[in-house]
Amino acid sequence: MKKGCWTMSPTEIDDALSQVRLMQDLVATKRRFQGYSGLARVLSGTLALLASMVMASSRVDDTPMAHLIGWGVVLFLGIIFNYAALGYWFLFNEHVRRNPVMLKPAVDALPALAVGAALSLALILRGEYDLLFGAWMTLYGLAQVAYRQSLPSGIYAVGVGYVLCGMYCLVSPYVTFTNPWPMGIVFLAGEWTGGIILYVTKQRHTAHHASPQPEMQHGNR
Repeated sequence: MKKGCWTMSPTEIDDALSQVRLMQDLVATKRRFQGYSGLARVLSGTLALLASMVMASSRVDDTPMAHLIGWGVVLFLGIIFNYAALGYWFLFNEHVRRNPVMLKPAVDALPALAVGAALSLALILRGEYDLLFGAWMTLYGLAQVAYRQSLPSGIYAVGVGYVLCGMYCLVSPYVTFTNPWPMGIVFLAGEWTGGIILYVTKQRHTAHHASPQPEMQHGNR
C-alpha cells in the first residue's frame, strides 16, 4: 500500500452505507406532506358508496338533476372532512407552526381541481351528464399525480388508477350518470386505498421521530 493511503474495512463500509441510507430516509421524510388525513379519505370513500346505495334505490328520482344534487352533497361533505383535517394539522401541528409554505403541496393540486369544476359546469350546462363520472375521475386522479414528490408513491399509483377508470368511463357506452355504482365503487376503492396508505405512512413517520436516531460518527470507532 502506498504511503498516505488508507482503506476501509467491510464493517466500516457497511456503517457508511447505513448512514447514507439513513440520511436519504430523513430527507424523504422531510419532503413528504403530512397534512392530509387517511381517516378523512376513508370516510369520503365510504360516503360515496353509501350515496350510491341511496341513489340506486327507489327513494331517489331516476333523473340527472336528482343524482347531481346527491353527488353535490357528497362533494360538500368530502370537502369538509378533508379540509377540516388539513386545517387542524396546519393550526395545531408543532412542526408546521402555521407556516403557509407548508401548504404548498396542497396548492399544487388546485389547478387540476379548478379545471374539473369548470369542465363539470360546462358539461352540465350542455346536458352531457354521462361524461361527468369520467371527467371527475380523471381530473381527481391528475390532482393526486401532482403530489408525486410530496406524498407516498402509493398515492401516485392511486391517482393513475383514477385516471384509467375515468378514461374508461369517458369512452364506455355503458356508463350513465343515473347509474351511481361506477362512481361509488371507484371512489370507495380509491379513497380507502389512499387513506390506508396515508395512515400507515403517518404512523411510520410518527414512530420514526419518536424513536432515538443514531448519531453520525466520523472516523474509526
